[in-house]
Amino acid sequence: MTDPLPIKGLKSFYRGKVRDVYFLENDKILMVASDRISAFDVILPRPIPYKGAVLNGIAAHFLKATSAQVPNWYEHSPLPFVSIGKAAKPFKIEMVVRGYLAGHAWRTYKSGKRSLCGVPLPDGLRENDPLPQPIITPTTKEAVGTHDQDISADDILARGLATAEEWEILKHYALTLFNIGTRMAAERGLILVDTKYEFGKDSSGRIILIDEVHTPDSSRYFYADGYKERQHRGEPQQQLSKEFVRQWLIENGFQGRPEDVIPEMTDQKVEEISQRYIQLFEIITGQSFNRFHYPTREELVEILNKNV
Repeated sequence: MTDPLPIKGLKSFYRGKVRDVYFLENDKILMVASDRISAFDVILPRPIPYKGAVLNGIAAHFLKATSAQVPNWYEHSPLPFVSIGKAAKPFKIEMVVRGYLAGHAWRTYKSGKRSLCGVPLPDGLRENDPLPQPIITPTTKEAVGTHDQDISADDILARGLATAEEWEILKHYALTLFNIGTRMAAERGLILVDTKYEFGKDSSGRIILIDEVHTPDSSRYFYADGYKERQHRGEPQQQLSKEFVRQWLIENGFQGRPEDVIPEMTDQKVEEISQRYIQLFEIITGQSFNRFHYPTREELVEILNKNV
C-alpha cells in the first residue's frame, strides 16, 4: 500500500476504502478520491480510471450549488479528483432523508411496522410510492465495520448526540438540501428517492455540511421517464446508481463471502465500468466529463502543496 503523500502541515492521515483523507494544521482537510472501487466491503483488485474524479466532480457540483443555502466544508478542487476545504468535528449521526418508500424503509414497512425512527408512516403504500412529504430517518454513525443503527430524534437528544438547538438546525439543513436536490434531479429527468447527509462543526463552532452530497454513492435516484407507468404496473423502477458493479459480481458468483473468488476484471470490463461512471457524471450534472492525464506522484505532491 502506498504511503501518504508528504503534504505540508500534515497532522494526521486516514485511508478509507476509496478515499485518502489528510487533516492539516490550518484546520483544513484534503480529500483525494482514488480510483479504488469496493463492493460488499471488499476493495476490488483493479482501479477504475476516472472513478474518483467522477464522484469528486458530482459532489463538488452539488456542494457549490447548495452553499448559499447550507454552509459546507468545500473550498476548491486543484485537481479533478481532489477537494480541499474546512475540517470539522462530525456529529455521530447521519441525516437520512426519504421522499419515497424504498430500500430499508420499504423493508421495514413490508414487515408490518408503521413507524421508522419515530416517524409515522401511513397505511396503503406500495414499494417505491412517494411519501406524503420527505421524512428524516437518522442513523447512528458507528465505527468502521459496524452497521449504522436507526435512531429517533428523542433518542438523539437523550444520548447527547446533538442539542435541541443543533437538532433543529440539522433538520432544517437536511430538508433544505433534499428540496434543492429534488429540483436539480428533476431538471435532469431524475427522481431523488433518498439520500444521506453528514454534518459537523468547524473551528468556529458553526454547523456545516461535510463529506459528499447527492452522489450515486450516497443517494438513490430513479429515472422520471416511465416512473408512473412502472409504478402502476407494479414493476421495479429504473435506478441510476453504481448497482451495476454489484450485479456483475453477483452474476459471477461473488458476494463478499470468505469462500468467494472475485471474477477476473479484464481490461474490457475495467473500461466498461469506467464508461458507466462517466455516464453517471454526465447524466447527473448535465456537464461533459473531460478525461485528463493523471499527474505523477511527484507532480501531485507539488500541486497539492501549492494549494493547501
